Amino acid sequence: MHVEYVTFSERKSRIEYVAQRFAPQLTGRVADIGCDQAYLREIRPDLDYTGVDLSEAADIQLNLETGLPLPFSDNSFNCVICIDVLEHLDSLHQVFEEIMRVTAKHAVISWHNCWVNARKPLERGRGSFSHYGLPVERPVDRHKWFFNITQAREFSHARARAMNLAITEEFVTDKPRPASIRGLRRLLYPRQDAYLNRYAHTLWTVFSKTG
Repeated sequence: MHVEYVTFSERKSRIEYVAQRFAPQLTGRVADIGCDQAYLREIRPDLDYTGVDLSEAADIQLNLETGLPLPFSDNSFNCVICIDVLEHLDSLHQVFEEIMRVTAKHAVISWHNCWVNARKPLERGRGSFSHYGLPVERPVDRHKWFFNITQAREFSHARARAMNLAITEEFVTDKPRPASIRGLRRLLYPRQDAYLNRYAHTLWTVFSKTG
C-alpha cells in the first residue's frame, strides 16, 4: 500500500493537508461531518461549504450520536469529508451510511489507527494514551472503537461492496522517520499489515458512487 510521510502538529494542519491532497474531490458543494472549528471553510473559501458538529463554528450544530439521520436529502453534496471522527462515535456504522447517502460523488474518510498510540504503553506495562484509560472525571470526548489499519480496510471494503461503492483511492500516512529507522522496522516486521498496524497513524479512503 502507498505510504505518505507526514505529521500534523494540530487539527488545522491536518485539514490543510486534506485541502491540498484531496483537491480533485473537493469541488462544488462540500459537507464536513464532525467539522470541529470548520477550518476547511477558511482554507477553501471557494467551496459551497457546510460544516456539521456540536461546535459553535459549525453551520449545523448536531450531535452525531443522537441527531441522525443527517438533515440533508440524498445526494446533496458533491463531496463529503469525515476526518478523525468515526472512532469517537458509538454510531459509527449509522454515520458511515449517512455519509454515503448524502454524497452524490465522493466521500473522503480518515481512519485513525488506534493501535499506534497504544503500542508503547502496552509493551512497557505502564503509561497511558489519549482517549482511553479511566480518568477520575468523565471526559468530554472518548474513542469508542479500538481498531487498526487492517480492520479499517476490511470494514471499508466490505461496506463498499454492500453499498455498491468504488474505493478510488486508499493509502496510509506515517510520521517522517530516517530511512535507517524505517528500514530496520521493515526488517523486524516484513509483513506489510503488521508494519502498518504498528506504525502508520492514519488510513485514508476515498469512496465514489458508481451509479
